[in-house]
Amino acid sequence: MNRQLILKKRPVGLPDKDTWSLEDNPIIKPQVGEVLIEHHYISLDPAMRGWMMDRKSYIPPVQIGEVMRSGSIGKVIESNNHPTFKVGDCVVNWGGVQQYFTTKGENCYKVDDTMVSMPKYLGVLGMPGMTAYFGILKVGKIKSGDIVLISGAAGAVGSIVGQIAKLKGCTVIGIAGGKEKCDYLINELGFDHAIDYKSENLMKSLANKCPKGIDVYFDNVGGLILDAALSKLRFNARVVICGAISQYNNKKDIVAPKNYLSLLVNRATMQGMVVLDYANEYQEAGLQMGMWMMEEKIKSREDIYEGLDNFYETFLRLFNGNKKGKLLLKIK
Repeated sequence: MNRQLILKKRPVGLPDKDTWSLEDNPIIKPQVGEVLIEHHYISLDPAMRGWMMDRKSYIPPVQIGEVMRSGSIGKVIESNNHPTFKVGDCVVNWGGVQQYFTTKGENCYKVDDTMVSMPKYLGVLGMPGMTAYFGILKVGKIKSGDIVLISGAAGAVGSIVGQIAKLKGCTVIGIAGGKEKCDYLINELGFDHAIDYKSENLMKSLANKCPKGIDVYFDNVGGLILDAALSKLRFNARVVICGAISQYNNKKDIVAPKNYLSLLVNRATMQGMVVLDYANEYQEAGLQMGMWMMEEKIKSREDIYEGLDNFYETFLRLFNGNKKGKLLLKIK
């Protein structure tokens, strides 16, 4: 049997436990040209909250009654004459929150888990790492000497964004929640400054940490933090909109920027970023990220919990801040 997490209703506000149901259904045997993958790890990402909403977006919503979408990684345990994948291959895929996944191989790619551990392929070498890479280099267009501000800086994406910016000669300021996360940014990741939005006055801290303003703001949070960052833009600044986790569970209208005219005054740009747009460049980016990892120029942290029965409590960590780095659920 295949244990699957099924979307049962569309949540309003923060999802409750009844948003999904755990079900045991028969494993679908692979037909000719298909493989059966046993998942080892499931990726939990803030984007999952948006995928549950029935509205126009960059990707169709998960339908009621379907397996909850997620990035996943596992091993091929059965192949029915598949032209690419064979038994034993380690495969990153979009198989969702379930133990087993039968597929023709669309949007799947083989990785070497003898060189790099599986969790890394869902983090620094997966969607978060690719988001950071293309977001800061292609959309943020950083250059040496830039002052870069990052919200959600201790998370899976923000932590990599800051390290790449440091490699490119930028001054990096991270915004995170709590002293432990801020210490991590400075002492382990090499950020120049960190701002604890939970205990500091954000506007005063921005004035102190980046008195000359900022050239690039990489936003993972939205809301009031985005509004504060807009007030610090320099001439020709770039704002990268990657996420807005502070707004995903709002039951009322979202908190929109009041300082948007700063874009006009400073001839700045604000651009949304979706990593899927760069899929044809993943291999090149993965090679560069892997090289930086081997040279110990990029560090990453995975926060791993175990068992599909613990999905809901683990999912909540995306929104209560009780996590460190990339959030994963271990299945096998």
